[in-house]
Amino acid sequence: MRNPSVQASPLQTALTAHDAYLFREGTHARLYQALGCHLRADGDGADLAVWAPNAAHVSVIGEWNGWNSDANPLRHRTDDSGVWEGHVPGVEQGHAYKFRIVAQSGDVLEKADPFAMYAELPPATASRAWSLDYEWNDSAWMESRGAHNALDAPMSIYEVHLGSWRRKDGAFMGYRELAHALAEYVLHTGFTHVELMPITEHPFYGSWGYQTTGYFAPTARYGTPQDFMYFVDHLHQQGIGVLLDWVPSHFPADAHGLDRFDGTHLFEHSDPRQGFHPEWNSSIFNYGRHEVRSFLVSSGLFWLDKYHLDGLRVDAVASMLYLDYARKHGEWIPNRHGGRENLEAIEFMRHLNRALYRDHPDTVCIAEESTAWPMVSRPIEMNGLGFGMKWNMGWMHDSLSYMKEDPVNRRYHHHKLTFSMVYAFNENFVLPLSHDEVVYGKGSLINKMPGDEWQQFANLRALFGLMWAHPGKKLLFMGGEFGQRREWAHEGELDWEMSGWERHSGVQRLVGALNRVYRNEPALHQVDFSAEGFEWLEADDAAQSVIAFLRKPRAGGPTAAPVLVVCNMTPVPRENYIVGVPTAGFWGEILNTDARDFGGSGWGNLGGVESTPVRSRRFTQSLCLTLPPLSAIYLTPSPAAAHDNA
Repeated sequence: MRNPSVQASPLQTALTAHDAYLFREGTHARLYQALGCHLRADGDGADLAVWAPNAAHVSVIGEWNGWNSDANPLRHRTDDSGVWEGHVPGVEQGHAYKFRIVAQSGDVLEKADPFAMYAELPPATASRAWSLDYEWNDSAWMESRGAHNALDAPMSIYEVHLGSWRRKDGAFMGYRELAHALAEYVLHTGFTHVELMPITEHPFYGSWGYQTTGYFAPTARYGTPQDFMYFVDHLHQQGIGVLLDWVPSHFPADAHGLDRFDGTHLFEHSDPRQGFHPEWNSSIFNYGRHEVRSFLVSSGLFWLDKYHLDGLRVDAVASMLYLDYARKHGEWIPNRHGGRENLEAIEFMRHLNRALYRDHPDTVCIAEESTAWPMVSRPIEMNGLGFGMKWNMGWMHDSLSYMKEDPVNRRYHHHKLTFSMVYAFNENFVLPLSHDEVVYGKGSLINKMPGDEWQQFANLRALFGLMWAHPGKKLLFMGGEFGQRREWAHEGELDWEMSGWERHSGVQRLVGALNRVYRNEPALHQVDFSAEGFEWLEADDAAQSVIAFLRKPRAGGPTAAPVLVVCNMTPVPRENYIVGVPTAGFWGEILNTDARDFGGSGWGNLGGVESTPVRSRRFTQSLCLTLPPLSAIYLTPSPAAAHDNA
C-alpha cells in the first residue's frame, strides 16, 4: 500500500478547456475520455475527475490508500465546469475506489464513479480502476455490418437475459463461455442479431438491469470488460449482430449511485413531480440540464465506440416523452406551452440520434415507445425523433389478444388480425414478442394459446408464421422459440430439457425454418417500411378466419419472387380455397407451419400448386389451395412462371 499521506497532484487531467465548454453546452459526446478514472500509460497512478459542482470537498478513497479520506483530495477547477480533478499516484489496474464527497450541508457521501468502466461484483458497490485495452478480431464484420443493420436487411432478433439464458451447475456463466454457447445456438436457430437485456452495471439483479448505476460498465457478474469485448467479438466473427438494451429513462436511488450525487439534485430534477418515477420508484434524469445530456449521449456512444455494439434499444421512451406518464392530475408540471410533452427529453433524444448516426451510421437505434407518438422513426429534419426503428406495441397487443380467443370466436375479432396494416408504414417497426409479455403473471407464449395441447402448439406456430411474414423486423424473447411452458424467471435458466420434447422441438425447428426462409426471400425483408412491399389478397374473410397477402421485393432490383402468405386461424382444414395470384404457373409451398416436422398434422399442398385461369379479385390467375388447420403457409412462383398482366 502506498503512503496514505500522498496528496493529489495539481496537474490537470484529460478534461481540457474545450471539453469543459462542450460539457457545459450539453454537446460533449465523448465525456468518458475526460471524466472518471484513467490509468496512466507509464504506470504512475491515474488521473481522476468527477462532476460535483455543489460539493464543499472531494477526495478519492480506495484500496491503495486504505480508504483514507485525507490521502488524495481533488482540486476544484477554476472554470465553472463544476469538475474536481487530480493525479493520484499508487492507483493500479483493478483497485477499488469511490469519490468521497462532502456536501455543502456537511453530509458525507461515498459515491461510485459515474464514468467507471468496471465495478466491484454486486452487492459490493465500489468502482474499479480499469483500462479497456483489447485486440479486436471482428474487422470483417465491422466493415460489412452496415448491410446487416440496414432497413432493407433481414433482422431477426433473439432477446436474451444473460443471467438466466443458460447456467452451469446453477451458477452464472461468464461472458466468454456464453459467447460460444450463445453464438452456436443463434446460428442453429437462424437469428441475425441478439439483443441483450441491460448488462450495464446494476446493484439489484432482480431489476434485470433496468435499474442501472454504471452507465459505462458492463456488469461484473459475468466477467471483466475484456470478457464482454470477447463476447461481442466472437458473435461478430460468427456473423451475428449485438444490440444493447439501454436505459436513459431513470436510475435507482441507491446511496452509491447518481441520486443526490453531490448532496444536491444533480442528475435528477429536484421537484419530485419531474424527478421521481412513481411507477419504478426511481429518479428521472434532468434532460434540460446540459451536463446531463452530455453524460447520457456519451454513454450511448461509449458502447458503440468501445464495445463495437451494433446499436441500442432505448428503453421506456414513452416515459420520457410525457410529463404526466404514470401520474395523476396535479402530480406533474406542464411544459412552457401548457402541454404534457417533455420538450427537454425530446431534444435529448434528437441529440442522441444525431450523434449516433453521425458517428456510427452503420448501426441502429431502436425506440421502445408504447404510444402513438408520431414520427418516432422519422428524420429529425422532418420533425421526427430520429430513431432508426420503433417497437410495434400495437401489433403485439392485438395479435396476442386475437390468439388468446377461442377459434370459434375469432370471426368476431378479425379486425385485430388486420388492423396493424392500417398504420404498418407510419413508422419503421420491429414486431416484438419480448420479455414483457412473459412475466408478472402474464404466462408464457404457449400458455396464452387456447385449446388442448395440440391446438396450443398449432396456434403458436401459426402466430410465428404470421409474425415472420408481416412487414417489420422481428424480435423474440428467449424460450419462446421452443415454447417454454413456464413463465420466465430470472433466477435459474430456461427449461432446456423441454426443448428436446417432441412438440417443443418442433416449434424450435419451425423458428429455424422461418429464419432461413426470411433471410433467403428478399420479399420478406427488403420492403418492410413501405406499402410497395405488401398487398392484401384476402383481408375480409372473417367467417372462416382466413387472411391472405403478398409480400413483394423491391421493384427494379435483381429478380426476386413475391411470397404468398395464407393463414387459417381455425382448427378446421379448408380445401379448395381460392386465392388470386399475379403470376401464372407453379407456386411452390416453401413453408407450412402444420408440417409434421414442426409437430403439425401434415395437411398441405404436396409441395405446391399450379395456377388456373380463374379470375379472383383483380387477378386472372388463381390457386386452389388446401389450408391446414391453425396454420400459415408461404408459397412462391417457380422461376419459369410467366407474369400475368392483370
